[in-house]
Amino acid sequence: MLPPERAGKRRVGLGMRLRNYFLTGLVIAAPLSITIYITWTFIGWVDAWVKPWIPHRYNPDYYLPFTIPGFGLIVAVVLLILLGATTANLFGRTVIAYGEMLLDRMPLVRSIYRGLKQIFETVLSQTSQSFQDVGLIEYPRTGLWAIVFVATETKGELKTKAGGDDDDLLSVFLPTTPNPTSGFLLFVPRKEVIILDMTVEDAAKVVISGGLVMPRLPEEDSTGTRPRAVAGPAPVRSVDEDEPKNAAE
Repeated sequence: MLPPERAGKRRVGLGMRLRNYFLTGLVIAAPLSITIYITWTFIGWVDAWVKPWIPHRYNPDYYLPFTIPGFGLIVAVVLLILLGATTANLFGRTVIAYGEMLLDRMPLVRSIYRGLKQIFETVLSQTSQSFQDVGLIEYPRTGLWAIVFVATETKGELKTKAGGDDDDLLSVFLPTTPNPTSGFLLFVPRKEVIILDMTVEDAAKVVISGGLVMPRLPEEDSTGTRPRAVAGPAPVRSVDEDEPKNAAE
């Protein structure tokens, strides 16, 4: 029989191993399960909206003993492509312009439509130009640093009234933790923004994890430590440095 001290150590070691196995499985299963759930929910939501509008003769759910998930999503994508192709010619643009003219005569509907259209045009047309850089600013006071996403250069009235022509401003988004979709829009002088080498994805991981996940520096190796600097040649001593020694001798 093992001594009580060794038996206690074995039980503690087994418990730690089971805990590590559980956390490893949770790290693998949780993101995968949540991704599948969100994707499946989105597909079901689109199918519930689109399938009722599909004629029975074209809906395979009426011919098969089971439903086909994602068929409504495929139909919606095809219809959006056809709509975009139709509005690309002169006839489609004319129809769209006439419809927008009718909406402009409706007070409440006009405001909602213009706001939504501006949001979608901004997000979809400038996706490749938004949040290309990550920076650091001193916030909320000097000595404390916060991660920001650099959107664009501040122009127009905001630049003139806030910084003037002599001060170059940047429009940055300061995300909150752990939800980076909410935050603050700040206009900061360019000289007060330190641009980082990390990507937007790495910065988002830092914000979401509350600083627990930190990207490695490019010069760090796989062990997480920086490589040692290679020693250079010994400095050459000048003649002046030897004079006091010779004088003392």
